[in-house]
Amino acid sequence: MAPFTIDLRELKFTLFEQIEIQRLLEHEPFRELARDDLDMILDEACKLAREVFAPAGVAGDREGCTFEGGKVRVPPSYHEPFRRYCEAQWLALNHSPEWGGQGAPRCLRTAVDDMFFGANIGLNLGMLLTPGAAHLIEAFGDEALKQIYLRRMYSGEWGGTMCLTEPHAGSDVGSVSTKAIREGDQFRLEGEKIFITYGDHDLTENIVHCVLARIEGAPKGTKGLSLFAVPKYRVEADGSLGAFNNVVCTNIEHKLGIHGSPTCTLNFGGSGPCLGALIGGEHQGMPAMFQLMNDARLAVGLQGVALANAAYQAALGYARERLQGPDVERFKDPEAPRVPIVRHPDIRLSLMRQKAYAEGCRALVLYTAYCMDVARCAPTVEEREEHAALVELLTPICKAYGSDMGFRVTEWALQTFGGYGYLRDYPAEQLLRDCKIASIYEGTNGIQAMDLVARKLPARGGANMLAVYKRVKAFIEAQREHVALGPAVAALEQATATWSEVNRALATAAMRKDWLMPLLHASPYLALCGDLLVSFMLLQQAEVAWRRLVALCAAAGVDPLDGAALRRLATSDDEVRFYDGKVKTARFFCASELPRLHARAAAITGADRSALEIVFNGE
Repeated sequence: MAPFTIDLRELKFTLFEQIEIQRLLEHEPFRELARDDLDMILDEACKLAREVFAPAGVAGDREGCTFEGGKVRVPPSYHEPFRRYCEAQWLALNHSPEWGGQGAPRCLRTAVDDMFFGANIGLNLGMLLTPGAAHLIEAFGDEALKQIYLRRMYSGEWGGTMCLTEPHAGSDVGSVSTKAIREGDQFRLEGEKIFITYGDHDLTENIVHCVLARIEGAPKGTKGLSLFAVPKYRVEADGSLGAFNNVVCTNIEHKLGIHGSPTCTLNFGGSGPCLGALIGGEHQGMPAMFQLMNDARLAVGLQGVALANAAYQAALGYARERLQGPDVERFKDPEAPRVPIVRHPDIRLSLMRQKAYAEGCRALVLYTAYCMDVARCAPTVEEREEHAALVELLTPICKAYGSDMGFRVTEWALQTFGGYGYLRDYPAEQLLRDCKIASIYEGTNGIQAMDLVARKLPARGGANMLAVYKRVKAFIEAQREHVALGPAVAALEQATATWSEVNRALATAAMRKDWLMPLLHASPYLALCGDLLVSFMLLQQAEVAWRRLVALCAAAGVDPLDGAALRRLATSDDEVRFYDGKVKTARFFCASELPRLHARAAAITGADRSALEIVFNGE
């Protein structure tokens, strides 16, 4: 199997040249970091991901998890990477130094996770949930809870989970029936949760579950839910482990992918008292949990993006090496030499599509994480609020579009391998299997689309949508006459006008109280937004790349508008090749992929209701 490849040059370009993450270092709480620190962190993460995580990812897929005698064991290959990850303090990279974190920007953490997810998603899922659960306690727990749990969780000594889903409820969180019964200053929990990622395992000595439950007598629905910290083993006053807390794993799921990640059914209190402590106020579980869920949704979109980039790199490497058929210009010549399949037009088209979506979606996810940082550290209230509005609108798009298109890229990548892609000897089939779950968990992509249309678009009086529109429109105004990107910018302008027309159609339907029409077309609408935003991201990258390319060409005495001369230079100069690739990727996407946006728009505004009116068999 080919070694796992990370295009660190592309990742750093997105961070430092497009997004300019270094601007965050001008503000608290990031002033103590320097640009060199960010580079070092990325370099070390790349090394650990490539040399340690990736081999364990392949082995872990083969080994899988085991459930014997009521005990869950992760793949043996996971233990050494987990130990090294925790020793290097990656777990709390972006969390507070007060509790053992390093205080780095969320955007940097997202870039680091891009590499770790791409190398070994099965293991890195556990790394995602533990700091997320700890941050819930940090944000909403009382001082006693913080002292007990935070340092142990942020260090990786103890694990953490989020426990929402129940067998009868699925995504209907308001139907949660797990009970919380008062026992002094604690609560006794009784109920069952399913699909709990890393709900039990042998990597840590204790696991702290963040559990949604309903205190006896609480209102029905989501407003009656509270959040509890429920450890696998009770914790004594001195911080040592006490008795088993009767959190029992009764089953692990056998899944299509992520074989190394244990997906557990947990029974709370079925074999004896299970005690938990309230996190935050009574009946305040959902507002607290939404913090974790929104962070997790961006991370799930990142999973799709990370696996897409890993799949594209694998497909590109294979296409460069695999000899098959003559060059198309000599296809009738039996004496013509066999050439690498990267020379064949159909393969080139597929690779270009993979590159465009993988890198464009990555830029969108990293930009959203950057907006999270700005919303926290910007010097003015106005700037913080505007970036918070961007985060609200972009998060469901990142989650759904990133995971949907990430899966498409893994599919196209597998196709590049031909029959070999279907075999376990090559990485494509595992990346495809591992990627599919991202469109399902943390709220299915259909739920993300409904959230976008019903909540995020009208929120803040339309300020969320306006914040995005202003940025796209400003870019178009500045680049309309761009010498190399003019037609692509014109395509973006047409797409933006179409997006505005669709927004007006959805608003009109809402004013008529026709709620079904927007919800029926919510998923196509989210995909339309994704198309628009990825084209915007790629064009931003291309504009930056063009400026760099012009300077490089001037130094070499080459006209960057002379295609033949530029191509000759690109074959001998990696930086020219890189920047020229960015320009051509944006042109390609705007010419070949963005036109689909107008077809989606026509379907939405056509308001066909057949899917609502049909009577399916058995209804």
